Amino acid sequence: MIRSVVRGFGSALPKRVVPNKELESLVETSDEWIVQRTGIRQRYIAGEGETTASLGEAAARAALDRAGLTPDDIDLVIVATSTPDNTFPATAVNIQNRLGMTKGYAFDVQAVCTGFVYAMATADAHLRAGLAKRALVIGAETFSRILDWNDRTTCVLFGDGAGALVLEAQEGEGTISDRGVLTAHLRSDGSHKDKLYVDGGPSSTGTVGHLRMEGREVFKHAVGMITDVIEAAFEATGTTADDLNWLVPHQANRRIIDGSAKKLGIPLEKVVVTVDLHGNTSAASIPLALAVAAGDGRIKNGDLVMLEAMGGGFTWGAVMLRW
Repeated sequence: MIRSVVRGFGSALPKRVVPNKELESLVETSDEWIVQRTGIRQRYIAGEGETTASLGEAAARAALDRAGLTPDDIDLVIVATSTPDNTFPATAVNIQNRLGMTKGYAFDVQAVCTGFVYAMATADAHLRAGLAKRALVIGAETFSRILDWNDRTTCVLFGDGAGALVLEAQEGEGTISDRGVLTAHLRSDGSHKDKLYVDGGPSSTGTVGHLRMEGREVFKHAVGMITDVIEAAFEATGTTADDLNWLVPHQANRRIIDGSAKKLGIPLEKVVVTVDLHGNTSAASIPLALAVAAGDGRIKNGDLVMLEAMGGGFTWGAVMLRW
């Protein structure tokens, strides 16, 4: 059986760090209020010359370096983003060009905060189908550019950044001891569209628009949706929370992260949390968290890792892999 195995990881963040205190001069909020309700202490905000593509390129190069590979070794680039540099072409094609690649193929995936999980599942399907041998899977966002900086309920939550993994098709034995992606579970329900959305677009308003969110409604659905796909992953692989080494959740809100772990019986010491450092970076949050935890040695080869996310749409999903 072909498995999609992680060969390398990388991340990139804008130069500017914005602590909660700095936001107190923009909107009626406080560091205490933000930390208590979200767990966020700071975020990174893109400046002049920093875009989704430039951050994605930097993360991709870091992942390639760690894998000991070059852009010529890659056949496929998938970028998960809701904040592309252009309406078209895809940011993935932009990054492909920035890397100097002239072969293979590249495209974007748009599933908002679940984007990286969708991109991982998509890359895994392409590698197992023999369409590519190695893939760059990138989550990159500049959400600061679609925020209403007068809306204190949303502008304090989000940040910018990018993370990337290099996946390689390798022969496995077809057991859960194999390294690589073991199972993926994706869901969506468009009836919740108006609970988390951007109020603009090329076809509707001809503008970029701003992010709008019904925070309580999102929170109400999040824990149940997340546990649904994680339990599906456990069932598909015959594993339990006890077998898991690490849960790497989408970094949206500390209360959602803790609530989901508690409901699933996963000890908090097995949960990777970076929301305090990065804020909610949408599709970039999971690969950024992976880069932190693998970079500091917590996530090691052979570890069983669960990725999970829930985002606008609603979309939600989980991927289980052995690192």
